Amino acid sequence: MSKKKQGTKKGATTARSVATAPPKAFAITPPERPNDPLLKKIFQFSIIGMVLVAGLLSLGTGINGDDEYQVDYSGKLVDYYTSFGADTAALYIEKGNMHYYGGFFDLTTGLINAALGFDEFDTGYHQVRHVFNALMGMLAVLFVGLFVWQIAGWRAAVLAIWMMFLSPRFLGHSMMNPKDIPFAAGFAVSLYYMVRVFRTLPKPDWRNVLGLALGIGLALATRAGGLLLIAYLGLFAGLDFLFKYGVKGLTTQTKLVGQYLVWCLGAALVGYIIAVLFWPAALVDPIGHPLAALTEFAQLGVKIRLLFEGENVMSDDTAWSYPLVWIVKTIPLYALAGFLGSLFLLPRLLRKYDKTAVLLAYFATVFPVAYIIYKDSILHDGWRHLMFIYPSMIAVAALFWISMEDLFVNKKTLLYGLYGILGLMAVESTQFIVRNPHLSYVYFNPIGGGLQGAFGVYETDYWGISVKQAIDWMEDEGILSEQMQDTIRLATTFYYPASRQTREQFNGKVKMEYVRFSSRYDEPWDYAIFPSRFIRGAHLRSGNWPTSKSVHTVTANSVPIATIEKNETLAAYNGQQAIKQSNWQEAIRQFTAEVQNHPDNEIAWIGLSNAYINTQQYNEALNAAQKALEVAPDVESAILYQGLAYLNTGRASEALQTFDYATRVNDEYFAAYYYMGLIHQQQQRYREAYESAQKAIEANPRFRAGYQLAAQALQALGDNQNAQRYLEAAQKL
Repeated sequence: MSKKKQGTKKGATTARSVATAPPKAFAITPPERPNDPLLKKIFQFSIIGMVLVAGLLSLGTGINGDDEYQVDYSGKLVDYYTSFGADTAALYIEKGNMHYYGGFFDLTTGLINAALGFDEFDTGYHQVRHVFNALMGMLAVLFVGLFVWQIAGWRAAVLAIWMMFLSPRFLGHSMMNPKDIPFAAGFAVSLYYMVRVFRTLPKPDWRNVLGLALGIGLALATRAGGLLLIAYLGLFAGLDFLFKYGVKGLTTQTKLVGQYLVWCLGAALVGYIIAVLFWPAALVDPIGHPLAALTEFAQLGVKIRLLFEGENVMSDDTAWSYPLVWIVKTIPLYALAGFLGSLFLLPRLLRKYDKTAVLLAYFATVFPVAYIIYKDSILHDGWRHLMFIYPSMIAVAALFWISMEDLFVNKKTLLYGLYGILGLMAVESTQFIVRNPHLSYVYFNPIGGGLQGAFGVYETDYWGISVKQAIDWMEDEGILSEQMQDTIRLATTFYYPASRQTREQFNGKVKMEYVRFSSRYDEPWDYAIFPSRFIRGAHLRSGNWPTSKSVHTVTANSVPIATIEKNETLAAYNGQQAIKQSNWQEAIRQFTAEVQNHPDNEIAWIGLSNAYINTQQYNEALNAAQKALEVAPDVESAILYQGLAYLNTGRASEALQTFDYATRVNDEYFAAYYYMGLIHQQQQRYREAYESAQKAIEANPRFRAGYQLAAQALQALGDNQNAQRYLEAAQKL
């Protein structure tokens, strides 16, 4: 009888434990293998080595062109906190909208630099930022490994961290991208601790909950998009509960539901508070401002012209496939093959590993990309805004390769083939890093023909990092030195990085000038540094850049990334000055001298065409415009002067085609629309004339001649009332 009672009691205890505890499959410790202790040590020593290498690489990396905004924000953050909120400049920053960003990175590095006595013109100032950036990158690498370890053990974890570290784009951004890398690190930390918390719910270790809160806080203290993690937490906590207790558990285990809610909401709330503490504008408005920032980033209102698939287009006019194309062509092949291959192994992965963790990795990778495509969000500078998906993508890729190894474990030939394929893919990306240690972020994989295939088709050094290599070369050659006596006028399209790397270093003997590449001779200069950014794709592909004025070219895998030009004469500058003074004969003389010495100077040919038109030498103007287009195809002003030359020689049909082409090169080229309208009006096609004038006005609302042309066309159509409206608008300009 006692045995019967004892058995009943034991059964009742078991029933209670099943109702309140997760199945064994969700135990906190991953399945171990006999060699796991050794692999754990390899993992640890690998991370230490990666931190050291990344830190050293960061010291030689150039300044990010966007640091102009972040450095300004950093100073304002330090002032805000050290004045205990009295200095409110950090609450609203019009330039760059930095108040919409969390301040963790910029506040931390700002305080360190203030303690060390560095300002932004000191080399050490930017090295502090770069080293801290590298630490954030390696933090992401570490937690990718730990996330994978939780799922598949140390062997997979070691593979994951090396796949992450040997990704040139990610490693390159880790040196100098203080927005996207800390954000990605916050996601990596959060994903790891989510799995830890899910596996121990309903009674998680408080340290795991705190780790999750810190991960959410890091992401949200960088960008408002960190709110996504709170949504992920809620969604996957719910899935985790359903996997463990089923749908019936929602009604039979109401206490557990409450515990899930308390722990998850607690982690989210603490993470939110941590983020707000580093974000002055959010401290003032803890709810409204982060939501406003999230809306701002969802719209990404900043529109710039960028190079995509060989065309220079506005960032709000790119194809829906923009992020996919960039990701596919710029991640290592082992990452791409691993992620895509995992889709075929998904049922196996879900059977073998923790379903919640695997699905979380997939969702964190796929959902942001799908959402951005669905919302038609504006992106630029490749896929850096989506870099936070890369940790989870690598995690999935690592699971694929480890699973393939398990499948082939008894088939040695296939197994060695698998190792060979993976090794070759890794060698390709590793080689790029070794050859270009400070410019690895310009990497393209073999799918697009590598960097050679991307040149002139996609942006390469979109942040002007190569400015540092250019300045270093000038210093090595003695062009720049601390002992220099004469002042050198140095022009560039990347003023901020160049000025911060020259002003203090050369005793004030370097006078920096910002110039646009398309109007680079509007200012006099001795030398100029021009990264490939801001140069039209057609010009790059023509083979006429670097130009004959180049004295040195910064390359990556033998592909030009930046050039240093020497301006031995000021003929092009003098020609531009003559045009401003309407001294057409002097302009012709100066530009003729320039093209004799440098026939690949498209600006001189354009200036020559302009001067010829204004002296009614239309055939010469046409020839000069065509020479300019041979050098730099698709340059708008050359197309315009070509059209004007056609128009003034009575070739209206060719002129119309030329102006139409100009609008396809740049759909906001108001002057081309205007001249199309003039031709339509001359041909008594008044409706087309009005439509062209309207497009000119839309492209440039302050273009007075456009309103006048629209009014004339409407008058010819008999619409005097609307014509008067346009005339009144023209008079106000």
